[in-house]
Amino acid sequence: MNLPRFYPIFERADWLRRMLPLGVRLVQVRIKDLTGRALLTEIAAARDLARAHGAVLVVNDHWQAAIDLGCDWMHLGQEDLDTADIPAIRRAGIKIGLSTHDHAELDRALAHGPDYVALGPVYPTLLKKMKWHEQGLDRLSEWKRLIGDTPLVAIGGMTVERAQGAFDAGADIVSAVTDITLNADPEARVRHWLEATS
Repeated sequence: MNLPRFYPIFERADWLRRMLPLGVRLVQVRIKDLTGRALLTEIAAARDLARAHGAVLVVNDHWQAAIDLGCDWMHLGQEDLDTADIPAIRRAGIKIGLSTHDHAELDRALAHGPDYVALGPVYPTLLKKMKWHEQGLDRLSEWKRLIGDTPLVAIGGMTVERAQGAFDAGADIVSAVTDITLNADPEARVRHWLEATS
């Protein structure tokens, strides 16, 4: 399937409630602070909102919840690969996107036949302290040569203004987090993103 080129990441279903009506059609829910029933309730709400708007929902990390709730997509970081049951995820018919930061991680990711590969941080990121320095646009081009037809997601420090450079370098999809969530007018920013990536 051809995935949309704009891929925002949010930590709560409430964000999807605000942004999906604007035309977002690919979205990740990355929930770090909930467990148990509260976590399942939040992911289920995100799943239902995405389906109601014809959007693709990607669930970050919580692979068992994604299976239990009948979700269609997962995103896993390299640490998650250590514990996730990839065969069970695949048996459930769930597509998988994987994070990469260097050649060893890319080789490991490609061994799992991912449905997309993410590279980051392309630029310095506000979101989390990372041991990885910014990858830059040249690394995006290199990754695209190495992964071929597999969709490549650029993430980390991405803004509307930087999106075209990432696409020109080889990214198929650009992912944004704080450029939206820390913006004074997140809805306006998402509209700007949609215009820039349509």
